[in-house]
Amino acid sequence: MTSTDILFQPFKLKTLDLPNRIVMAPMTRVMAPDGIPGPANAAYYRKRAEGGVGLILSEGTVVDRPASRNEKDIPVFHGDAALKGWAEVINEVHAAGGKMAPQIWHTGSTKSMQNAWVPDAPVESPSGLLAPDTPRGVAMSDEDIADTIAAFASAAKSAKDLGFDTVEIHGAHGYLIDEFFWSGTNLRDDRYGGKTIAERSTFAREVVAATRAAVGPDFPIILRLSQWKQQDLTARLAPTPDEMTSWLAPLVEAGADILHCSQRRFWEPEFPELDGENGLNFAGWAKKLTGAATISVGSVGLSSDFFTAFGGQGSKQAELDQLINRMEKGEFDLIAIGRVLLTDPDWVAKIRDNRMAELKGFDPASLGELV
Repeated sequence: MTSTDILFQPFKLKTLDLPNRIVMAPMTRVMAPDGIPGPANAAYYRKRAEGGVGLILSEGTVVDRPASRNEKDIPVFHGDAALKGWAEVINEVHAAGGKMAPQIWHTGSTKSMQNAWVPDAPVESPSGLLAPDTPRGVAMSDEDIADTIAAFASAAKSAKDLGFDTVEIHGAHGYLIDEFFWSGTNLRDDRYGGKTIAERSTFAREVVAATRAAVGPDFPIILRLSQWKQQDLTARLAPTPDEMTSWLAPLVEAGADILHCSQRRFWEPEFPELDGENGLNFAGWAKKLTGAATISVGSVGLSSDFFTAFGGQGSKQAELDQLINRMEKGEFDLIAIGRVLLTDPDWVAKIRDNRMAELKGFDPASLGELV
């Protein structure tokens, strides 16, 4: 296999100083009882830090809104008990020499993929829609929007105060921020809606700007984005580079330092009609168009995408040559690894130490335990 040295080059941006380019992708575990992370959660993250991950992104942890989560045991990032739990998480990660960001989140009008649990308050979204022509919950008022923006900023400030190294805002996959981006779920006729992706990005820009104001100029902000939605895997917010620029550039100007560009398979080109079947992926185009640092993600080191995991399917180990080639060309700056780290917490160390024969694929049994 090609040399993996590129994966182990340091990365520095503002106060964030990473020993390598490998990021643990955020993966919802639903294993924080009543939303409060405990010793098991702290041990889980510490084990990945011990395994050599450069930057750990937590599972989604929700902001202080009445219906911000769609599962009872999704962790929250507000209130004394939860923040005390998160303090233990970051202390354990730092003790193992790791770096970490919480991913702050609002699930919008989406449903749980696992059960029928619903919050006590009505679910909220831009226009009271789960998907195009699919009503669910209520449309957010101006006051709801203002309070939600403030809740994101408050959570980010708490992350900085607790000693986290950076923070990620979840703006992807059909959750609240993404529901504002998507024309199918944002039918508003006020300044948070509009015919263009630039107009529908106003809510996200205000979340990022408020977060920047809360954490100051030097604390890095990561923003996770996607074209696809869980409601529609074929959805595209920006079908051309010009539209992608009008979507992403203002978010960078508002204060996002790193764009975490989610796609199901990192090797797929974003605009093959322009640069061919081996063209730049989403993260590559985002970096080219905005100049921001980017994280790519999508079935790295595995033979199938993550949706197969929900059907109980495993995935075999796959070669890394294409990833290494793209990173050596500077297409994107960091690469996020997901499922394989659930099964093999030492995956990064094994790559670093050239212990390729010890690498494992993904075992779906890993989804059922926090180890």
